[in-house]
This record gives sequence, C-alpha cells and structure tokens, in this order.
Amino acid sequence: MSTSIKRFEDLEAWQIARELTNRIYALTKEGLIVKDFGFIDQIRRAAVSVMNNIAEGFDRGSNKDFVKFLFMARGSAAEVRSLLYVATDQSYVTDAQFAEYRDLCIRSSQVIWGLIRSLRNKAGLITGMKIFFLGLALGSGLSKI
Repeated sequence: MSTSIKRFEDLEAWQIARELTNRIYALTKEGLIVKDFGFIDQIRRAAVSVMNNIAEGFDRGSNKDFVKFLFMARGSAAEVRSLLYVATDQSYVTDAQFAEYRDLCIRSSQVIWGLIRSLRNKAGLITGMKIFFLGLALGSGLSKI
C-alpha cells in the first residue's frame, strides 16, 4: 500500500467494491429479479458490506483491525458471488451477466487479498484516523502523539 493513500476512498479495493455495489443495485432494478424482495435485500446488503468493511477497517487505525475487516469484506464478496449462482439458477440473470458479475467479485477478492498481504508485511503502517491525528500533531509542532 502506497504512502499516498490517506483515505479509504483512495484504495483500489474500495473503488472496486463500490463498482460492484453500483452494478448489483442496477442489476436488481430490472427483470424477473425485481419481485424477489428477500433476494434483492440479501445481495445488496452483501455488496454494500464489501465496501463498508474496507472503509471501517481502514479507519480503525491498526493493521490488525484493518486485516480483520478486510477478511470480512472478502467474505461478503464471496456471498455476493454465491448469490449470483442463485440468480442464475432462478433465471434472474443471463450467463453473460453472471460471468461479468462473478468476475468482478473475484477481482474484488483478489485486490482485497493483495491488500491483506501488504498489510501483514508492513507492521508499522498506520491508516485512517491515525494519519489524520499524526498530521495534526506534526502540524502543531508536537513530536509525539
């Protein structure tokens, strides 16, 4: 993870998760799927969970917490992928749509996994609010937080 990352919005993992969420929302607004309210709620919540867990983990401020939330984000991406099989089995999506969304879920999981590996290798990395407070402390001449 680059030192230019100052906000969770800068993370490629979060950006991909946001794209996944937007695509899932669009998918669930048309066709046969619109009548399956329980399914729509479940797949939307899972997609939103991917991006929200990345954001929440980032702002926790420690690698250990961030990694924990990234694993939850990966689990939610897997849940979306599993639900896409349900969507296929119920003829809610075409084979082409299924492949497109499945590949986006896999890409999301891969990028999150790369971030997990990177964080595990950088024990001193600080994220989220710690960066904010460090900037305040350094800006005011304080040498320690």
